[in-house]
Order: sequence, then C-alpha cells, then structure tokens
Amino acid sequence: MSNPARYSFISTDSSLGEASFKPFLPLTLNYREKSQEVIGLLDTGAMVNVLPYQIGVELGAVWEEQTTMLELSGNLAQFEARVLILSVIVSQFTSARLVFAWTKATQIPLILGQANFFMEFDVCFYRSQKMFDVTPKKSA
Repeated sequence: MSNPARYSFISTDSSLGEASFKPFLPLTLNYREKSQEVIGLLDTGAMVNVLPYQIGVELGAVWEEQTTMLELSGNLAQFEARVLILSVIVSQFTSARLVFAWTKATQIPLILGQANFFMEFDVCFYRSQKMFDVTPKKSA
C-alpha cells in the first residue's frame, strides 16, 4: 500500500476567515501528447468530475470530436457538457484514468467528484487541521 500524500487546505478569500479554506489538490492532467499542471477542488457532493472548457482546449481536446454528451445539474445545468477521458497523476502515484464532464463553463474550478475521482482515490479529511490525505485505491 502506498503512503498517503498530505496536502493543506488553501484559503480562497481571507475575508471569510476559517470558512475560506478549501481542499484543492494539485495534479497533472494528460491528454494525448499534452500535459498540464492544475489544481482541482475535492467535492464529495459532486456526482462527476468537471473540467472547465479552457483547460480542455489547452490540453488539445477538440470539442466537436467529443460526441458523448451529458447533462449537468445545479448551477452548471445551463452549460453544455461532453465526456472527456484524461490520464491524471496525483503526487508520486501511478496515473489513473478519470472521466470528466468537459463543460463550456469557464468561471468554475476543476471539480473532482464521486464519478470517478473518489472511486479511484481514497481521501481522508482533517478539516480542523486544514489538511487532507490522498491514496490510490487498493488493487483487487
């Protein structure tokens, strides 16, 4: 079993005090021959991983080539979304394939949700300490 990678919560708005700290995870996204270092918001309430439009473009993905569409809900329901599968590297761990809802929305963070980030990685939150640990799932 791998040792967990530990990360600190990041403050997004100092005027909010303790409430401003959020669990952002640094990771590397790979698509075909391109890669990009990003940070993603760990969101246990999100059903899917969500990729903002510009990040997909910067990775070389072509919107019209992604033919599997899906509907998002909540405040993203108004935006079109398509499935995009990326290879993702977290810390020193082996890469994992994650399925993203690549959305036309631009003013959102990259979101890591239940399908399928939390299916591929175990996360332990220590909110009072503003820390969290990440480990890849155990192989069967």
